[in-house]
Amino acid sequence: MRKSLLSHVKRVVVKIGSGVISDREGLASAQLSAISSDICHLLDRGLEVILVSSGAVAAGKGGLDLAEWPQTIPQKQAAAAIGQTLIIHEYQKTFHASNHKVAQVLLTRDDLSNRRRYLNARNTVMTLLEYGVTPIVNENDTVVVEEIRFGDNDNLSAQVTNLVDADMLIILSDVDGLYDSNPAENPQAQLIPIVERVTPAIEAMGGKSSSNVGTGGMSTKLKAAKRASLSGVGTLIVNGRSENILSRVFAGEDIGTYFLPAQSRLTARKHWIAFSKKPRGKLLIDSGGQNAVIKHGKSLLPAGICGVDGGFERGDAVRLCDLDGEEFARGVISYSLTETLQIMGKQCDEIEPILGYKYRDEVVCRDNLVLSTDDNGSEEEED
Repeated sequence: MRKSLLSHVKRVVVKIGSGVISDREGLASAQLSAISSDICHLLDRGLEVILVSSGAVAAGKGGLDLAEWPQTIPQKQAAAAIGQTLIIHEYQKTFHASNHKVAQVLLTRDDLSNRRRYLNARNTVMTLLEYGVTPIVNENDTVVVEEIRFGDNDNLSAQVTNLVDADMLIILSDVDGLYDSNPAENPQAQLIPIVERVTPAIEAMGGKSSSNVGTGGMSTKLKAAKRASLSGVGTLIVNGRSENILSRVFAGEDIGTYFLPAQSRLTARKHWIAFSKKPRGKLLIDSGGQNAVIKHGKSLLPAGICGVDGGFERGDAVRLCDLDGEEFARGVISYSLTETLQIMGKQCDEIEPILGYKYRDEVVCRDNLVLSTDDNGSEEEED
């Protein structure tokens, strides 16, 4: 069965966790080289691979002569600057030995939040693939600040999967997959081979990271699988420390945990709105406006807006919330904060007399709106 699930895969995103290619001492070069060789075998078979690689901070901390894990943001950024060069050098060396090329792509959340920069990033990666070059993607830890962080590379890998229209996401972890309970605490824990949908019960199985060198855990991997699923893409979590793991996956071995793609997928633009474009404010919507958006699939008109929170400009993403502040949708707004304050609660034919102009009747058009029940956008961090 597993082989049939992978038969359509031509382009795959492979995410390598810090716990797979590094440890408290630094970069595990032999392990990185082994995975690189395995990826080269996939390339030789005609697959396109986009690599999302963690491990820069762990690899670079030795260059700062730090006895302990970097504690401050400047220390982490300095370690990342050193470690990123070490990681890319190791990848380049192994790929070159197999007659393959690699390129480094460093991203921040701002790069994918801005639609133009998002498309530029997409064009760059797609051009690299066209020329047979394997992109190696990581968050730009040397300059990133908390406000523009992806948070973890599991999240980044899901966004890259959507960015490049990949057919599959493979997350190489330091565990064999998702278990029904913690295998470190319960010897009877059972590996779950197939997950049809990431439900709250499934999410409850994800615990905190037990690794000292990574920022994620199973919970972040489940969120990544859920987000990839909404792009219509399946996700496989396997143990990246197992020998020839990727070759075994594509040979059809029934290993790891496979998360099926959602039957109803979000368009690429709506996925971008839900997960890449950071919301800048909130609109408080009355019950009539909520019903129009949720039950009838309508756009949001100014008459349904009762209040605003935060600051935003035309073209920014905003959260649509009920009067208690609970988000039920998010979308791209057609008016600035100043304009919205003037027209909220008004009828559409009053917009032009009030502002002196009108972009459109809808404050948030349905084509630029995603329900939280569909995308779980409410999981995103608050501003």
